[in-house]
Amino acid sequence: MKKILIADDHSTTRLLLKRLLQQGGYDIVAASDGAEAIAVAKQVTPALIICDWMMPEFDGLEVCQHLKGNPQLAATFFILLSAKGEISDRVQGLDAGADDFLTKPVDKTELLARVRAGLRLYEAQQQLSLSNQKLSQTLKDLQKAQIQLIQAEKMSSLGQLVAGVAHEINNPVTFIRGNLNHAQSYANELLELADLASHSQDSQLIEAAEDIDLDFMKTDFPLVLDSMHNGAKRIQEIVNSLRNFSRLDEAKQKSVNIHEGIDSTLSILKSRLNQIEIIKNYGDLPNITCYPGQINQVFLHLLNNAIDAIKEGDRHPGQIKISTNKITGSDAIAIKISDNGAGIKPENLPKLFEPFFTTKAVGSGKGLGLSTSYSIVVEQHQGELECVSTLGEGSEFAIALPIGIAPT
Repeated sequence: MKKILIADDHSTTRLLLKRLLQQGGYDIVAASDGAEAIAVAKQVTPALIICDWMMPEFDGLEVCQHLKGNPQLAATFFILLSAKGEISDRVQGLDAGADDFLTKPVDKTELLARVRAGLRLYEAQQQLSLSNQKLSQTLKDLQKAQIQLIQAEKMSSLGQLVAGVAHEINNPVTFIRGNLNHAQSYANELLELADLASHSQDSQLIEAAEDIDLDFMKTDFPLVLDSMHNGAKRIQEIVNSLRNFSRLDEAKQKSVNIHEGIDSTLSILKSRLNQIEIIKNYGDLPNITCYPGQINQVFLHLLNNAIDAIKEGDRHPGQIKISTNKITGSDAIAIKISDNGAGIKPENLPKLFEPFFTTKAVGSGKGLGLSTSYSIVVEQHQGELECVSTLGEGSEFAIALPIGIAPT
C-alpha cells in the first residue's frame, strides 16, 4: 500500500484528512509543520503528499521546493492545500513544483478523486522510470555484447593471422636449421682439405690460400655457422611464442602453465620493451583450467598499458614487475603486473574498466582493452581484476584466477 503524508499545522484539518483517507483504505502518516513534513518524507518516501500552504517555519511552497529537489522524492505527487483560490496563487504553486491543488474547505469526493488521480500518475511515473532503467540496462548489455563480439572477432582474426604467419615461417626455418648441420659438416671437411692443400709444395695452392686468408677463414667460418644456428633457433622460439599466444586450437577450457602465456606475450612485445627492464618473480604455480587464448589477451592488454604508461611518464629506466603466487588458503592464483609509469588520476580509477573509457590521447586508444580484460577475468573465469595506482609513481594490476574450478 502506497503511503500518503498529510502536513498541516491545524490539528482539526489534519485529523479530518487522515480519517477521510483512512476510510478510503490508504496508509497515512502525518506531520504538524513543514520541518516535520520534510523529515517524515525523507524517512518513509510517500507516494503522495497533501501539504498546507500556510505553516510556520517552512510553508507549503518551501516544503515542495525542498522535496522536489531531492532525487529520491522528486517523483512524489505533491498536492498543495490552501484557502487561496486565485489563478495567480495556482501559478505560484505550480512554479514551486506542486502537481495539484485542493482548496479549503475540503470536499470528501474531490479529495479522494484527486488522490486517486495523483496515485495513478505516481504509479505511471514509477513504471516509466522502471522501464527506462530496464531500457538503459538493456542498452548497456547490448553495447557490452557488441564490444565483446568486436573484440572477439578482432582477436580471432589476429589469432588466425599469427598462427598462419607462424606456420609459414616455421617451415623454411626448420629447413634451414636442418641443413645447417649438413653445411657445418661439409664446411669442416672443406676446411680440412684446404688446410692440407695449403701445406703442399704447389705454388698455386699456396698463393690461393694466401689470397683467401685461409687462417682467418678457419677461425671465422665456424663462428658464422654458429651465428646462423642461433638466429634460426631464435626464429623458432618466436614462432613457438606466436603459436602459444594465439592458441587458435584451444577454444575450450584447458589446463595450462600460466607462466608460458606470460612469457609468450613478452616475446610478442619484445620490440616495444626497449629500455624497459622486466623483473619476473614467478612462484611455484599449479596448472590452471582456463581459456588460454583469452587469458593471453589479458596479459597483452595489461603489458601494453604498462609500456604506454612508462613512455607517457618518460621513465628512464622503465621497469615492469611481474609476480605470481598461489593465494594462501584459496584454490586460486594471483598475478600482479606493475609499472613505474605515469600512474592514474584518482578520479579515473572507478571508470577504468568501463567500455570506451580511455585516458590516452585521441587516436591512441579505443578504451576496449581494459573492459575486455575485465570481462574475460571476471565474467568468463569467475576471477578478480583490480587496479591500484599513484599518480606520478605507477600502477599495479592484480589478477586472481581459480585453479580447479572450470569457468563457465
